[in-house]
Amino acid sequence: MVGLTSAAGLVGFLSEPDAELQIFALRTLNEEIDSLWTEVVGSVGEVEALYEDPQFPERELAALVAAKVYYNLQEYDESMGFAVAAGKLFDLDHEGEFEDTIISKCVDTYIILSDAAPPSDANQPPAQLNTAFPPTTNGASSTSASLASPTMPFSQAILPSKSLLSRQDSTTTFDPSLQGGNAPVPADLRPNIEGPLQKIIDQLFERCFREKRYRQVVGIAVEARKFDVIRRAIIRASEDERAENRPRNNGMGQAEELLEYLLGICMDVVQERGLRQELLRLILGLLRDVPSPDVFSIAKCIVYLNEDSMASRLLADLVEIGGPRRLAEAYQIAFDLFDNSSQEFLKKVREGFPKDPEPSASQPTDSADKMDEDNADGTQETDRLLPESNGQTEAPSSSIDNAPETREPMAPEAKKAFDSIRDILSGTKSIQLNLEFLYRNNHADVAILNKLKDSLEARNSIFHTAVTLSCGFMNAGTMNANFFRDNLDWLGKAVNWSKFTATAALGVIHRGDLENGQTLLKPYLPKDTVEGANTGSVYSQGGSLYAMGLIYANHETFALELIRDHFKKATEEVVQHGGALGLGVAGMATGDEGIYEDLKGVLYTDSALNGEAVGIAMGLIMLGTGNIKALEDMIQYAHDTQHEKIVRGLGLGMALIMYGRQEGADELVNGLLEDADPILRYGGIQTLALAYCGTGSNKAVRKLLHVAVSDVSDDVRRYAVMSLGFILFRKPKSVPRMVELLSESYNPHVRYGAAMALGISCAGTGLDEAIDLLEPMIKDPTDFVRQGALIALSMIMVQQNEAMNPKVGTIRKTLTKAIGDRHEDAMTKFGSAISLGIIDAGGRNCTISLQTQTGNLNMAGIVGMAVFTQYWYWFPLTHFLSLSFTPTSVIGLDQDLEVPNFKFHSATRPSLFDFPPEQEAKTEDAPEKVKTAVLSTTAQAKRRAQKKEKQQRHESMDIDQNPTATKADDTEDRMDTDGPAVKTEGDKENEKPDEDKKNGEEAKEGDKSETLKKKMEKEKVGYNLDNMSRVLPAQLKFVSFYGRYAPVKKPTGGVILLNDTTPDEPKSLLEMKKAKKPTQAAAAPETLQDRVDIAMARGHATRDGAAEAAGVLTAIDEGGEGEEDAELPHEFEYHSDEEHGDD
Repeated sequence: MVGLTSAAGLVGFLSEPDAELQIFALRTLNEEIDSLWTEVVGSVGEVEALYEDPQFPERELAALVAAKVYYNLQEYDESMGFAVAAGKLFDLDHEGEFEDTIISKCVDTYIILSDAAPPSDANQPPAQLNTAFPPTTNGASSTSASLASPTMPFSQAILPSKSLLSRQDSTTTFDPSLQGGNAPVPADLRPNIEGPLQKIIDQLFERCFREKRYRQVVGIAVEARKFDVIRRAIIRASEDERAENRPRNNGMGQAEELLEYLLGICMDVVQERGLRQELLRLILGLLRDVPSPDVFSIAKCIVYLNEDSMASRLLADLVEIGGPRRLAEAYQIAFDLFDNSSQEFLKKVREGFPKDPEPSASQPTDSADKMDEDNADGTQETDRLLPESNGQTEAPSSSIDNAPETREPMAPEAKKAFDSIRDILSGTKSIQLNLEFLYRNNHADVAILNKLKDSLEARNSIFHTAVTLSCGFMNAGTMNANFFRDNLDWLGKAVNWSKFTATAALGVIHRGDLENGQTLLKPYLPKDTVEGANTGSVYSQGGSLYAMGLIYANHETFALELIRDHFKKATEEVVQHGGALGLGVAGMATGDEGIYEDLKGVLYTDSALNGEAVGIAMGLIMLGTGNIKALEDMIQYAHDTQHEKIVRGLGLGMALIMYGRQEGADELVNGLLEDADPILRYGGIQTLALAYCGTGSNKAVRKLLHVAVSDVSDDVRRYAVMSLGFILFRKPKSVPRMVELLSESYNPHVRYGAAMALGISCAGTGLDEAIDLLEPMIKDPTDFVRQGALIALSMIMVQQNEAMNPKVGTIRKTLTKAIGDRHEDAMTKFGSAISLGIIDAGGRNCTISLQTQTGNLNMAGIVGMAVFTQYWYWFPLTHFLSLSFTPTSVIGLDQDLEVPNFKFHSATRPSLFDFPPEQEAKTEDAPEKVKTAVLSTTAQAKRRAQKKEKQQRHESMDIDQNPTATKADDTEDRMDTDGPAVKTEGDKENEKPDEDKKNGEEAKEGDKSETLKKKMEKEKVGYNLDNMSRVLPAQLKFVSFYGRYAPVKKPTGGVILLNDTTPDEPKSLLEMKKAKKPTQAAAAPETLQDRVDIAMARGHATRDGAAEAAGVLTAIDEGGEGEEDAELPHEFEYHSDEEHGDD
């Protein structure tokens, strides 16, 4: 049948009173609408009138025709409304552009309507701050009224009337209207569309279920916040799998795979904290219904929800079930909890374990309490690891505090298991294992440190501090302080704050040495003042308290009370400064009110020197708690004090308190950003960065970008750009594109921020796009921009070798060259020096990571990076970067928590992830002989003599047979120091080394690269590694286990519990090398010379650099600390010749 060429007749039928003709016209138009819609547009009102006529029998057909007309007009909202009204005539199964477009529009509208529902109780905002921020310069207190404030001098129409972080609809995570195109559905249309729309969505879900596309249903339900749909999809997947009796994929069923997918969406895609918590509670409820739940996924949910009672119950259930497999899982979860949780959370988990009741007269036999290992392993398909009393998606509200009263006496095996788990949760086991790994695999290159020491003048405090910091980073956690021992004369040149930093560097080097930390620092710690006795330098005393905190960082032990005691007794500001920093690091996230009050008392003394450190320490103690009272105290004092250093410290402290709070920090952020004080606005940016760190929040990024181009303070703009790295470090590939234009800004502070943002977000990745942006910045005309570029490059290139990234060799040479360049600025040299330490962090066994190996936020790493960025104002804070160093290891433990001696396989070439080669120690080149300059008169005399001699030979017909003489004559005819002349072969031979020097180096580099390629081609793919070996994150996917030991979960690096498949056979254990290292404290001589002499005399007997360095660092600086200043020289008389002439 030939298609219609005109719709005029059919359009005319629409006006006929006969319904049969109208229906005929609509059916024909419905089939030919794609070619005739242009003629129907003028009569679409008549089609709509037929739909609205309740007496018309084919209203749905009229709605479908109207929908197609509006679709061709690209009026998709109207088209969707009529398509929904078409009911069954709108065929979802028909494949076409019209159907696909309308379905997409229906899904978007469904999400908008569902998302407009009021938020649940889980997403209620926290308590409001009682402290009112002062009005801005124009008397306004709201964001809309403060558009003329110093934060926005150029435009008053860029921001909307409400801040992006304080919108009433702040709960909206997925806002299609912000992504280009979906306007909200008008309120008057909602009642008419919701019912039919729900029917279409239900049909769509049912079609997805039939086609086994469960993930699409889950994705739509997450965006629409329809938790009942999510539950229905997972239950349907489980029922379908059971009905079809399909084989499991790698031991996982369809429901388990769907739960894993949902958990991935929840942790990586969902940005809003409230929605994520609701989803995690739903996942926990669903996991209770799965036959063999993934206990590690359960643990991941528990950590984020901060449910310490559930964590205690999960571990207790695994111990009670018994069996080697379940016990290994409990130990692995305990290790993961330590890596991903705060000290306060871990303490509550330990307290929640069941207590062993008092022994009674009749004790049950071991066989009655202990399950057979085979049966225990066989029951894992039906084990329920969480209580089922609460069927809601909420976490179980019942506490297990009363558990000890209802439990039977523990079996010895269970008691031993709980003791081991408590030891793991305290962190002692993990710290000891990491310390052993770093000690036995240390590949720090001392030649680099020696070159630094020789190239930088030690009497310049900034250079001495730079070498000290580089040494600390390079040897972080390795306990190798031999560089200090071998260079005591150089170390003795440290004075004042350089001495403070050098002493604190011992804490970086010995970080985690829990057994010997106090012994090592004993000579440095403050001593009771005795009249007439020399108590040592206050700078080394303050630095020792800082070092003590770094050694016991994020590990609440006796050291915290020791530092607190010294802090309370201290009267010197320097000692209080170091004690505050040590308290903050050691007591991180403990929420200890007593320590907070001690710090606040020192803060109120209004000392600028220790006030900054105290403000930071208050934030560290209350890290992530969102404590309203603490925030009110800090805000009030920040407005009362006149010291910028104190305000800056309090700003960072408030940011630390709001760590990870996301929407809960919006009120504080807005208040700080509206303040007239640029230092408080700086703190507001810090608060925004830490509150949304790792979330990739679009609204936070928009806010930062706006401040980066609008604020009048260079400091605020610099940190706004830098904060992009904290928000987006989970998406490192997106950062180079975002900061590309900012890296070319006219403002050097913005360029510096862009460089550091790349370093923070791309740390350890070796990302080529980031390197391409940073390489031109090395030659930036501003010194601190070059400094930031060098530091960022070292952070990105950490643990990279030539095989992984060919540019690493060039970058290392650039860092070394900047050190030796006499024309380079001091700030750039400082950045280059610490960069050389960062790129070889932890003896080349550590990377910089802001997330844990299981994918959660690395709290200590993020905090360390945030405080490190403040080195801009205060160099000693640079040590905080060591908190971001994460050992890249695989440490296997058996069920007895012992380190077996076994091998595992890496399916790569050995050179691909090998250590970078050590720097070649170049021998001193012999001085080149300089040619003697020949005077022009002498040359002329020689030429006359030669001319005369030639003439005599010509006259006597005496032919010279020696060609060398002519060469010599020609050579001597020109003067060496005169202008350009034709070079003879002899000159070319002499100048060849100079001319070919660069070419030789380039050729050497090319040959080296070519040699490396040929070596890799010849290498055999696949090799074995010993336990406790260095395994980079990129290498983990190539690692596999074979033989006797198998991991209980997919290897993620760090500590891995192993399942012993042949437990009856004897096992070989790995020898612990760190346990053999001697530790000795230093004596305390009186004078500096005595200290140096005793340290040198003791020589290399103990091989302990910290003990020997104590003799130098604890000495009182000459001309300082309690001594009177030297008398000024007398004025001298100066008589000029004119004065004598006048006389």
